Amino acid sequence: MTKIALFGAGGKMGVRLSRNLAKTDYAVAHVEVSEAGQARLREAIGAECVVPAVAVQGADVVVLAVPDTAIGKVAGMVVPMVALGTIVICLDAAAPFAGHLPARADITYFVTHPCHPPIFNDETDPEAKRDFFGGVAAKQGVVNALMQGPEAHYAVGEAVAQAIFAPVVRSHRVTVEQMAMLEPGLSETVVASLLVVMREAMDECVARGVPQAAARDFLLGHMNILAAVIFDEQPGVFSDACNKAIEFGKPMLMRDDWKKVFEWNEITASIQRIT
Repeated sequence: MTKIALFGAGGKMGVRLSRNLAKTDYAVAHVEVSEAGQARLREAIGAECVVPAVAVQGADVVVLAVPDTAIGKVAGMVVPMVALGTIVICLDAAAPFAGHLPARADITYFVTHPCHPPIFNDETDPEAKRDFFGGVAAKQGVVNALMQGPEAHYAVGEAVAQAIFAPVVRSHRVTVEQMAMLEPGLSETVVASLLVVMREAMDECVARGVPQAAARDFLLGHMNILAAVIFDEQPGVFSDACNKAIEFGKPMLMRDDWKKVFEWNEITASIQRIT
């Protein structure tokens, strides 16, 4: 039986992972330093926490479910304790990309991150339709990177990723650098920023007299059909009027050099700010 040592088990993400791992055949040793987190975990799955030295003893896999800002400190404490050949899993590319993992050539570093349930899906169950984050009822994809270690360990890490983020329907293999491009580059710097702008645009319409409910329905409805066409979910073309609005609107909203956010110096600076 594969043993997993889960660090940060009582945190927000840790409890999510603990719930899913409780449904598997993995043997899990939970580590959580805060009393509040320990109580949260106990209430969620009835599990008791152990000290790090006990958790890593005999562990095949160590999962670091801790914030990006704490990865360096926690990894610095945990990695020297693990046995030769242990797979250490991080849940985000930021800290690994920034070089915050201790150098140790005889272990494996594996990075995984959920894609989250997509806007376009075939969910019919009410719980799945309201599972926006994923890992509960809605199907989602995951991205994985074998940062270092033997090729055979990729399958082991991928299996753990599919367990902790279940239900998973697609698993994508990328590099750590590509994962850093996806987050924070694509998902946060671009998508989150533009969505905030959309919300501010809706609020501006409301401030100028449009009823809030009408503005929200109009925005989200148009976001749905426009995105379906743009992302090839549905065949179609925009009207001449819409194309003209895009032609004149995009330069007003976006700088000509906006794609520089994907240059490595920009991604590195972004990651340094959050780690």
